[in-house]
Amino acid sequence: MRFVYGAQDFHDGIRGQEGCYLLTNGLGGFSSQNLIGGASRNDHAVLMACTEPPNHRWNLIHRLEEQLEVGAHAAHLSSQQLADGTEEQGWRQLSTVEVDGLPQWQFRFAGVTVTKVLALGWEENTLAVRYRIENESADPCTLTVVPWMQFVPKGEDLSPTQTFQFTKDRVESAGLRLYVRTGGRTKSFPTRYQTLFYAYDMCDGRRETGRAAANHAVFVTVAAGRNKTLDVVYALDATPPKAAAILRQARKRCRDLQAQSGLRDPAARQLALSADAFIARRGTHKTILAGYPFFADWGRDTMIAFAGCTLSTGRYADARDILETFARHEREGLMPNLFPEGENAPLYNTADAALLFLNCVWLYFTRTHDLAFVRTLFPVMERIAAGYQRGTAFGIHMDTDGLICAGQGLDQVTWMDVRIGEVLPTPRHGKPVEINAYWYNGLRILERLAPLCGGDGAQYGALAAQVQASFVEKFWLEEGGYLRDLVSGTDADTQIRCNQIWALSLPFTMLSEAQEARVLQTVTQHLYTPVGLRTLSPADAQFHPNYGGAQETRDLAYHQGTVWPFPLGAYYLACLKVYGKAAKRTVRQRLTALLPALREGCAGQLPEIYDGRTPTASRGCFAQAWSVSELLRVYEALERME
Repeated sequence: MRFVYGAQDFHDGIRGQEGCYLLTNGLGGFSSQNLIGGASRNDHAVLMACTEPPNHRWNLIHRLEEQLEVGAHAAHLSSQQLADGTEEQGWRQLSTVEVDGLPQWQFRFAGVTVTKVLALGWEENTLAVRYRIENESADPCTLTVVPWMQFVPKGEDLSPTQTFQFTKDRVESAGLRLYVRTGGRTKSFPTRYQTLFYAYDMCDGRRETGRAAANHAVFVTVAAGRNKTLDVVYALDATPPKAAAILRQARKRCRDLQAQSGLRDPAARQLALSADAFIARRGTHKTILAGYPFFADWGRDTMIAFAGCTLSTGRYADARDILETFARHEREGLMPNLFPEGENAPLYNTADAALLFLNCVWLYFTRTHDLAFVRTLFPVMERIAAGYQRGTAFGIHMDTDGLICAGQGLDQVTWMDVRIGEVLPTPRHGKPVEINAYWYNGLRILERLAPLCGGDGAQYGALAAQVQASFVEKFWLEEGGYLRDLVSGTDADTQIRCNQIWALSLPFTMLSEAQEARVLQTVTQHLYTPVGLRTLSPADAQFHPNYGGAQETRDLAYHQGTVWPFPLGAYYLACLKVYGKAAKRTVRQRLTALLPALREGCAGQLPEIYDGRTPTASRGCFAQAWSVSELLRVYEALERME
């Protein structure tokens, strides 16, 4: 899809910071600035390189300062708020911003038009920027580009003692060497520093300012009445491709990804392209990054995003790679919860990632019929089931009724995992509803795969039958017509939450058709919004309507009513399952609400969250893997039905 923004969208510098673009390089690196071309977050970068995929990331070029001189007149094309209260106001010269795979800006000043486009090299730490300068004025003009650099690990700030050296064709700092290739001219100068103001970190209670350094510029002069192109390439590789080749490859990749998906709906094709941003290398294999700009790869997020990002897009080789990546990291029946930024050793504090892994293998098998590969994973799948039955870390174990208990102490092991010191805003110790839905689903999967992998599935079938009986007895609330969120003996048990939706949308479920219809009715009445499901009913005394402010304030709202797009995928899939073709038209009509959502925030992406009362402006990560992937699955399901 082609997203076009103009002066009506950013008639001042504040409005211009509301949206952003995102490009990725398949290594975990990315390029992202706000739509008017500045850094309004510490994690914004024109070139965020990744030296060890996918989470050893370095903010190399934080932003580009661009200035155009035409005769005796000069103006910035770049826009940036600085900590001293000054501001580069390039948005005043900005005519349009287009995002159609790649971002493109067009500026007009004093009779000169400058068109700028940028791209990242695929699986390279390489940035290409092209400026097309059309000088229709009566004077020569000069475009000067100054890269403001950090050369610090993602999220850190530039030290006052850090030094930068520019020699001929490279910048060196912090043990890294960044090469510059350009058809323009370069000039060096003594290193100078500036302190930036981050408007979108400030409103989230994060660090409000950050430093950057500059020691060289790239410039080109264009005679009156002439046109010229300025290409600039920055790369960690000493011999990067030319800008034209990088741009050509990037555009072709965008077209190929949409074609490979086989999807017809323009929004679905856009989501197929958006999903590519999250697939990255981990060593020699692949993984899925949870969200930009904050997250690396989380096991839970990977398993939820797996089907949409790979199967719905026809990327079966990537699907295999991702399953192999996590299979290698299974420990005592658990899958990694996350790989922390800048580290290699995973953490395992999750009850759902391993059970969702079983589901991913099944979805892969039903799509590809690749039994030989499934057989290589089956021992891991059986270890997961055994670990949950006998008990493993973090209080995860099977009770005598066959249901799974999870969580202990201060360990939060479901996706509602916030902890503030010794306070758990959403305590879910006990038997969480979605964990037990995943457990039953996993047992039925093992029951079916075991005979195909040289085993006996009867034991899994018998246990699944026990789980189903216990689940219906313990979780179903006949009077309310919905499922308990938890079986723990606390008031939290009967809160109306979105977690029950996965008891309807998985391949193998436990409720009757009548019960599923009543659950859908309750979820629709209390939790549904056009852009996501609320995490808690607004009628609940603990409901928090807004997400924002300091970290503690945000955390208190995170799972207490905040709207999340990704459960909306399961909701729509459940609607199509329960109501069949009768729901097809309604679901398609309601998906229309995603079109403005794709335009707001990060162009072409879906965010992590929205406010709970009135979900309009996106919050949290501006691009979230499971949001994109789960809604992509809905589009695919509709096209399959048609």
